[in-house]
Amino acid sequence: MQIDIATPAMLFPAISLLLLAYTNRFLTLATIIRNFARENRDENTEAQIRNLRQRILFIKRMQIAGVVSFFLCVLSMLAIYLTYQIAGNWIFASSLVCLMYSLWMSVREILISVEALDFHLDGIKDDNP
Repeated sequence: MQIDIATPAMLFPAISLLLLAYTNRFLTLATIIRNFARENRDENTEAQIRNLRQRILFIKRMQIAGVVSFFLCVLSMLAIYLTYQIAGNWIFASSLVCLMYSLWMSVREILISVEALDFHLDGIKDDNP
């Protein structure tokens, strides 16, 4: 299969928006952690801390995979521009694989954040007799 230079270029806006969304998630999580330090401790504290650490790890992985995908996308465009078509195709395929990994990490982080909400709701439920 032969792709032209425009094919990897089509991913630029998508990857850029994805990285922006990941950064927003990170900033929101950072705010939660900073505010969490000021809250009262209870029996859910350890579970919440583990959950927050897991989420940070997943956000880090999805950001790194997104940046690598973006880098490989640019590299594939360069290879195609320099008429290394086969290398460009393989690099672009690698970019897509990194993008899929990034999206999978995003799904896992979403599932963990839902679990965090469950911990929070359990704490609220225990406070109200």
